[in-house]
Amino acid sequence: MFEFCTDPDQLETFRWFACYLTTGKHMNLYWSVLTVLTLLAITAPTALLFGFGGAAAARSRIAPLRWVGQTYIAVVRGIPDIAFFLFFVTALDQGTEYLRHLALCPDWDQPIRQGNDFIVCQAAKMPLGSAPQWVHEIYGFAIAVVTYAIVFGAFAANVLYGAMKAVPRAQIETAEAYGMTPRQTFRRVLVPQMWVYALPGLGNLWMVLMKATPLLFLLGVEDLVYWARELGGSKTPRFTDYPHGDWRMWYFLALLVFYLAFTRISEIVIERATARVTLGQATTGGEAMRKAV
Repeated sequence: MFEFCTDPDQLETFRWFACYLTTGKHMNLYWSVLTVLTLLAITAPTALLFGFGGAAAARSRIAPLRWVGQTYIAVVRGIPDIAFFLFFVTALDQGTEYLRHLALCPDWDQPIRQGNDFIVCQAAKMPLGSAPQWVHEIYGFAIAVVTYAIVFGAFAANVLYGAMKAVPRAQIETAEAYGMTPRQTFRRVLVPQMWVYALPGLGNLWMVLMKATPLLFLLGVEDLVYWARELGGSKTPRFTDYPHGDWRMWYFLALLVFYLAFTRISEIVIERATARVTLGQATTGGEAMRKAV
């Protein structure tokens, strides 16, 4: 990256590290930071939408819809994350390719399943083998977002379902007494009131989501942990211009600092959001804030 990096063997310590930390592989490490932050920024609201839909369905008066919501919450939460990531991604990928295969290759006369292999025509591949690399990367990232959203959406649904049940029944009955329809009661009374009960659990779920980002490697996405392990391992002069010993401890220490700093920032945001939704609510915290004002 720098002009003085042409001969690393002749560099002093500061310049050596300046060149070392700007190599192509380190740029991949820095890019993976952006990948993780982007994943969290997209997955968190998407999972919240899944969770809200699951919670609303679980408390629906329509029995089939209620069964779907309750099944989603129970089943997805009961499956280990790693097992779900491995199964769901494979099922989604192969299911998409199978439907494309039926539509694009109607004259195919070979079995789809050949032993342990899943074989479809080239036109049905997702993404296409001739597609540029960035298409493959975006496809893998999109699969990661959907998978994370479904998994953590089930946990969010459980939190939101409990928060909805925690809203005092008297408030619901008062709204009904004023002539509000069930839809109006849900939108104007239940949903605004539930956040004070939901935010602590959602905040904890956000922390779990942050710590679950290393599972990206199961989806073929090179995350922070992958690059820390890759760059920190011992390197010899035969394979690199920047040989060094086993530095994995220092790389993982840097990851520890990054995640702790991000956790602290998240805690501050969650505390402020909790204070905002608590103000004026009929809870102990809300009463304390009202008296303080």
